[in-house]
Amino acid sequence: MSTQAQQDSSRNQEILSLDPIAHFDEERKVAPGLDAGSTEIVVDNVEYTDQTKQKQSILGWLWDTADLGMEERRLLLKLDTSLLVFASLGYFIKNLDQTNINNAFLSGMKEDLNMYGNELVTASSLWTTGYVIGQLPILILLTKVNPRYVIPTLEFVWGILTLATYSVKDMKTLYAIRFLVGLAESGFYPACHYLLGSYYTPRELAKRTSIFYVSGALGGMFSGFIQTGAYKNLDGVHGLEGWRWIFIIDAIITIPIAILGFIFLPGLPWNAKPTFWLSQKDIDLAAVRMKAIGRKEAQPWTKAKVSSGTNISHFCPRGSLDGLPLPAPGQRPSPFLETLDPSSYDMLYNNAIAQSPFGFWLKSFNADPKKGYLAPVPGVSFSVPQINLWPLPGTAVFVVLSMLYAWLSDGPLKGKRYPFVLFGSLLNIVVNAVLRSTPLYTNFKLRQGLYYLLPAAGSIGALVMNWITEITGGDNESRAVIIGAANDLAYVIQAVAPNFIWKTSEFPKARKGHAWSISLSTIELFWVGLVLWFVNRDKKRRLQDSRDDDEILADNENDRTSSGEEDSEKDLDLVAPSPLDEKRNRTVV
Repeated sequence: MSTQAQQDSSRNQEILSLDPIAHFDEERKVAPGLDAGSTEIVVDNVEYTDQTKQKQSILGWLWDTADLGMEERRLLLKLDTSLLVFASLGYFIKNLDQTNINNAFLSGMKEDLNMYGNELVTASSLWTTGYVIGQLPILILLTKVNPRYVIPTLEFVWGILTLATYSVKDMKTLYAIRFLVGLAESGFYPACHYLLGSYYTPRELAKRTSIFYVSGALGGMFSGFIQTGAYKNLDGVHGLEGWRWIFIIDAIITIPIAILGFIFLPGLPWNAKPTFWLSQKDIDLAAVRMKAIGRKEAQPWTKAKVSSGTNISHFCPRGSLDGLPLPAPGQRPSPFLETLDPSSYDMLYNNAIAQSPFGFWLKSFNADPKKGYLAPVPGVSFSVPQINLWPLPGTAVFVVLSMLYAWLSDGPLKGKRYPFVLFGSLLNIVVNAVLRSTPLYTNFKLRQGLYYLLPAAGSIGALVMNWITEITGGDNESRAVIIGAANDLAYVIQAVAPNFIWKTSEFPKARKGHAWSISLSTIELFWVGLVLWFVNRDKKRRLQDSRDDDEILADNENDRTSSGEEDSEKDLDLVAPSPLDEKRNRTVV
């Protein structure tokens, strides 16, 4: 080969190295026996379905595996019955364990441990402290250690600690246990999002993460039922108070699920080992599916990677259905995108969720005139069971909307997440604005309906984490860190803000709290809109630059063909820098 040809070949390889998807496209080919328009693609001798070109059937919209090939159906069935089931059960138990102390406090713990001051608040604060401290280190650990061992170990540890809580005799012991429980539980939720995002495509991810997500809400709801049953049926059994039994019951449920995780939870697709239920062929197919959407495999933690922090220019994916594009070869993205932190989405949405004053509102009807309080609506009052049960349909609204958003996002919207983030934020603004501006007692049905809609703001939670997963999919380590940071930042704000914004003394009006929710949702609308504007602008730039690169390569090929190899070798020292060399040195302003 002539020297000129070698140079041209070298430049071609440089383009491929600058755009990994260009190299991936080189490896793609249509499966044997199928036409060029087929959605069945072969990569690295593994066949998979190109969902970006696939027309979704009604059955496929209900559950995506209906539109996939037989091998992918088998793979997803294995993942759904292992990874998804374990994550959902684990999150159910996590929220059960997380809320059990509040139920125990109301069922005798207060009196038995002399918790007449701020002891419960202190215990909750120590749990939050452990939770905040643990998330990022655990997510970083997951990039190097098989999640099959890390995640079940965390669950096993908090199960043992939950069991130990039944025997506490003093507050120092309770404080220590609650801190350690928070530390052990801290990595579970973001770690499961990271693991789910390592196996499912944008047409599959939202449905699975929403099932996982709502299981936590159900766990918190069932905690009260379990405590009621334990208090009624087990109080005094073997000399133990009823509140102590709830910790024993929780541990009995938690520990076996953790043990099952060691057996059935898969590792990451790029470093998983074959098991009795997941073959090497399954692992190869899972890796190719992630490669097809631009989700990167694990890389070493280099000094450059650490110093990059959360700079989005290092992890914008190319190929995901709803992610940010990579900068064009030789260019950098806009300064805005370079400093954009995706974890802000999760922080804004999480803290925009209102703390519902529904129960306080119902209880306010029971004001006792004998104690100097005027009844707001004479003759109207509510029993304790009504006060506890009437707000529960709000959880049902949350679950139904979460599922609806997920199915629409994965289905007709082909993996887009931002429309639901925008809609959820707008709905939250309207509901909180009406609650803040209308009288408390003049229209009972309207206010009751609005309180049922308040949890709707939380229904976008899984999609927010999906969007972060897909935005950061171009760098595995950054994806892990940003998912952890997003949840961590949300908890830091939640640990502080309610003390000033959602004061119990201001319920049921909560005007300051409703204003807080309106403000954060408004900021989120602006934030998402600004991101989308820059995304569309950079996509246009990338398309234009890709055309320029094609022209440069075509010109180089024509020059090499028209000039003789001998002349090329003779004039080697006089070869000027190619247009591509000059282009790579330019920076977009």
